[in-house]
Amino acid sequence: MENSRSINLIPFRTPVILNGKLDFGEMIMNVLIFVPLGIYAGVLFKRWIIAKKLFLFFIISLIIESLQLIFGIGAFDITDIINNTFGGTIGLLTYIGIEKLFRNSVKAQKFINVVAAIGTVFVLLFLFLLRTNRLGIRYQ
Repeated sequence: MENSRSINLIPFRTPVILNGKLDFGEMIMNVLIFVPLGIYAGVLFKRWIIAKKLFLFFIISLIIESLQLIFGIGAFDITDIINNTFGGTIGLLTYIGIEKLFRNSVKAQKFINVVAAIGTVFVLLFLFLLRTNRLGIRYQ
């Protein structure tokens, strides 16, 4: 099988268009994947200005897209970079909201740690069930 390499520099154009319509599923997944990064950037880089955190999301997404292109395991797509950066921004805003809700950064971090631990358990369980074909859906 030959590796396929493609570059899309026009936002919200193929391959996010499927049968003449935007593939919102892929776009939503790209946003959601970066939400935790935004939350953790809020926790770990408190002294950074917001613009620096947004640049971090952009650079990490750019690196991922570039590696996909280099290794031929996916397409370099500007839409993915936009959506990933947007997901990081949503995560950062979520952290800011949690911090304001608790009015204490230590309590906010403890809350995030508990939610992350529970989420990790559920993701691992989901992946195990998916791998052992116990979910009734097939993934290949």
